[in-house]
Amino acid sequence: MLKKLILGTTAFLFISFFSAYNGVEALTFDTLPIVQKSSQWSVQVGVAEKGKDLGKPIKGKFNMYSLKIDKIGKDVDAVYISSYRNEPNSIRKYGLHGCPPDWDCNKTIYENAVSLAKQFNNGASYQHANLPIAEKATELEVDIIWTEEGRPLKETFIFTNK
Repeated sequence: MLKKLILGTTAFLFISFFSAYNGVEALTFDTLPIVQKSSQWSVQVGVAEKGKDLGKPIKGKFNMYSLKIDKIGKDVDAVYISSYRNEPNSIRKYGLHGCPPDWDCNKTIYENAVSLAKQFNNGASYQHANLPIAEKATELEVDIIWTEEGRPLKETFIFTNK
């Protein structure tokens, strides 16, 4: 009786462990670039740029990707972009950068958002050449908040393995 109980408990724990393990997938993309579009924005996750001064992936910790955003719709008054990764078994999401590249972080968020809008309206892209994403993440979320004719708008683009 005791042997059956121990064997049953061991089998249950073994199956539970591997069932949980198989459900966890790291955020890795088989084919890059991956593009998602709306009527206003094009968001592309691609291969990270390489260079002497750029970060490099660390096996077992994080991978590196690039992020490129283009305005393909109407002109905008102000734009703010943020990106997040998830953490397995958590409702919290982690920001991937503080002050976006090429911004004067001493200015207010609004001044930077207006400046970025002008760049978009002139045909420039927003680019992050080397974005680190933890290997344990399973999702990349890119939020774009903008104003158009004084009205705030938001779109969220979610990239997963699926």
